[in-house]
Amino acid sequence: MTIKETAQRAIQLMDLTSLNNNDSVEVISNLCAAAKTDFGSPAAICVYPEMIVWSKLELARLGLHSVKVATVTNFPEGSENVDRAQAETERAVAAGADEVDVVFPYKALIAGNAQVGFELVKACKEACADKAKLKVIIESGELKTAALIRQASEIAISAGADFIKTSTGKVPVNATLEATEIMLKAIQASGAKCGFKAAGGVRTADDAAQYLELAASIMGIDWISADNFRFGASSLLGNLLSTLNNAEAVEKDGY
Repeated sequence: MTIKETAQRAIQLMDLTSLNNNDSVEVISNLCAAAKTDFGSPAAICVYPEMIVWSKLELARLGLHSVKVATVTNFPEGSENVDRAQAETERAVAAGADEVDVVFPYKALIAGNAQVGFELVKACKEACADKAKLKVIIESGELKTAALIRQASEIAISAGADFIKTSTGKVPVNATLEATEIMLKAIQASGAKCGFKAAGGVRTADDAAQYLELAASIMGIDWISADNFRFGASSLLGNLLSTLNNAEAVEKDGY
């Protein structure tokens, strides 16, 4: 796959994200507008729960009916309060979220409590019912060890996660190829229909290519689609568009 083909594919696998404390309706309108490119649109935009309704309206106004709206719950701290996480997820789904990215109680797992993670994911999956997909953020950079990353992945999958996701993007270490390999192999070993999302730290077409190559080597190239694989990013889109526009300029110049 050429770098241009990789860049275009990566756009269509993106959750274009804005999760900043100063997000306003103007910021989110601009985010939605950015989703309309000459090279296709992201799979979803990811915003805070209070911006779900506005995002839906803006995407509809722009004619971007295929772009999903994702949101976050139990974010970013990964509390072990199951009732709160479930209630937040229920409210997000009621507001119209197509996908919910919930933070796994990773600190509890580090402390030796594996059961609460299963219960929290299961409760949030029930809250999503058949109305929204549940993406579980295991916070791999905080779990650190291969054993804990694998355990969190296995717990989330067994509790019904539709996706497992590396990171919140709010900690020092976010997506890495090492964590991605562990998580993809957990999905493969489970035999479950579960997707994967790399979030934070994927900034260029070259970065995206490495993740796509790794996923293809473990899961097969046909597995890679927006139903199974996502990038969560804010700055990635601009870099992908630069790659594509530069490639087009070169082609027009005949080189």
